Amino acid sequence: METKIAIQGIKGSYHHEVATQLFGANIALEACMSFDALVTSVTSGAAHVGVMALENSIAGSIIPNYALMDTHNLHIVNEAYIRIEHQLMALPGTKIEDITEVASHPMALLQCKDFFATQPHIKLIEDADTAEVAQRIAEKHISGLGAIASKTAASIYGLDIVAPNIHSIANNATRFVVVKTEANTSENVDKASLKFVLDHKRGSLAAVLNVLSDCKINLTKIQSMPVVETPWKYSFFVDITFDELEYYNKAIQLLEIMTESLKVLGTYKNQLEA
Repeated sequence: METKIAIQGIKGSYHHEVATQLFGANIALEACMSFDALVTSVTSGAAHVGVMALENSIAGSIIPNYALMDTHNLHIVNEAYIRIEHQLMALPGTKIEDITEVASHPMALLQCKDFFATQPHIKLIEDADTAEVAQRIAEKHISGLGAIASKTAASIYGLDIVAPNIHSIANNATRFVVVKTEANTSENVDKASLKFVLDHKRGSLAAVLNVLSDCKINLTKIQSMPVVETPWKYSFFVDITFDELEYYNKAIQLLEIMTESLKVLGTYKNQLEA
């Protein structure tokens, strides 16, 4: 049976690029216009796995996606990092002075804010997906509207790149995760994503960090989110890496004792190059 991959966006989106990088060019896509729809696609069985952006080196974490994975009990089974190179595109023959509006995903707009500060005549509009705007411009032949998307999207939808590489910082990368309803059972792993809740008392987080250090665990990311039901209480989402599985297992045993609640969001191979 053919594996169906749920992505946020359509062909030509950065999610599509990651999906092809991980699963090959000949894949069945389930295009979703929101992360909520992506999660529903995976949890309902319409798609076997989902590819979801989680953080960007410029704009930071996509915090609601942590909550989506947690609430719907999705498991991270892999990750991928790709370089994001935003192109400003429009109908063939369009010059930048002809563009009055640019529509794109909020993250793309944020990552290109310095460029658009030099183009005050252009109105920025938030939209659902980078590639979907490019497709709309091409299919409806919309003049005066620009899209921010990848070179792949420009090629697929026959648009001209009016201004190349308009992202604010040259080294612009996004981390994507692959999520499933089932946990990864492989022991060939060296990274994990966890969620835990601590007692609201002095030193509780420091104690957890000390345990990770003692167990030879490297903390690569920590993100806090409010516990909605309890004001001024926080849950912590962390990424950790480890050299030996036994170190990880020991740390998990200790954290189960030290925390109010502990949840493993996924174990997988670390794909970030040192």
